[in-house]
Amino acid sequence: MQPIIEVDQLLKAFGNKSALQHIQFNVHQGEIFGFLGPSGSGKTTTVKILTSQLLPTSGTVKVFGQPINKMNDSSHKRRIGILTDNSALYERLTIQDNLELFCRLYDVESKRIAEVLEEVNLANDRQTMVKKLSKGMKQRVMLARAILHKPDLLFLDEPTSALDPVNTLHIHEGLRKLNREGTTIFLTTHNMMEAESLCDRVAFIHDGVIKAIDTPQQLRLAHADQSMTVLVKGEGKRVLQQNEESAQRIGQWMLEGRLLSIHSNEPTLGDIFVKMTGRELQ
Repeated sequence: MQPIIEVDQLLKAFGNKSALQHIQFNVHQGEIFGFLGPSGSGKTTTVKILTSQLLPTSGTVKVFGQPINKMNDSSHKRRIGILTDNSALYERLTIQDNLELFCRLYDVESKRIAEVLEEVNLANDRQTMVKKLSKGMKQRVMLARAILHKPDLLFLDEPTSALDPVNTLHIHEGLRKLNREGTTIFLTTHNMMEAESLCDRVAFIHDGVIKAIDTPQQLRLAHADQSMTVLVKGEGKRVLQQNEESAQRIGQWMLEGRLLSIHSNEPTLGDIFVKMTGRELQ
């Protein structure tokens, strides 16, 4: 099956500075694909190119098998949902009125509004004017608008950056539901816990260069140090290498009834990113 997004040797330069340096990756239908990196790494530039808001300097970019210069066709636009830093709402209208306008634009039945407001935890605020909303609430309205027409492909640029933990979890569940129903999701984030929770595969981008692409599980396994942490009564926590000597010590502690817990030390995605780039994700 042809990938839903195909990027080959993509270069984007602004004057003498390269924001993206010959990156390449594919996104498969039905995936939640995480594009991970710190601010200024090239995440937003990539999304803007994939959604035809920017043209590449060179390279090939296809979405739904078509070059991005054809993405302005209305039939393609209807298949895409977008939440980026330049998404906007009508400040003097209510949440309900904003979504009603989008329903008419995309030929969506108004009853869908109630569903998306539940998914973004705004069902009780539909008659509130947008100008009275907090930044986090506005972000949830923009997400509701992006998923209103159940797009085949959803681009989310830092979708939970302004949200509290409770609303973040609520949004995550809504995104999983949308994905189960068939929407492919391209997610940019610097939040490693979000990526671990949601993504089937992730790409690390740093200074416009992709450093790694794989599943979170495979990345953790590839960078594991083969150690484990044990909690022993009377001795506290101990870090051991996974070898025969450690196995014998653990066996002895078990016989003595002193082994309280044991777990392998797999690195987090954040640990791996720092190891590969020398920079924190923030």
